[in-house]
Amino acid sequence: VQLQAFGGGLVQVGDSLRLSCAASGGTFSSLVMGWFRQAPGKEREFVAAISWSGRSTYYADSVKGRFTISRDNAKNTVYLQMNSLKPEDTAIYYCAAAYSAASGGSMATMPLYDYWGQGTLVTVSS
Repeated sequence: VQLQAFGGGLVQVGDSLRLSCAASGGTFSSLVMGWFRQAPGKEREFVAAISWSGRSTYYADSVKGRFTISRDNAKNTVYLQMNSLKPEDTAIYYCAAAYSAASGGSMATMPLYDYWGQGTLVTVSS
């Protein structure tokens, strides 16, 4: 499975941005899809995930209510809609995938994911 994330950029505090991650080479509809981020000097952390069916989503507390993850199985793409962006959202955002029936909080662990994209940089300027 190959993943390509895009949509990052430089935005102002309070702005919105939508990231996309296109998957190829696998069965997208069977994949749990996740978004992680890594800020400068910090460890990679979980942001959001969506189950293979789309019926289960899970978010980090830091983004809950501001970010929305969704998927379009017809386009083999997962999205991360980010609203009310804050400077602390500045990071490289990575999408990840796993063939798994996981749901809820079990989708938040990095070891679950076997496939990773190259990352896209989001910079939120104050």
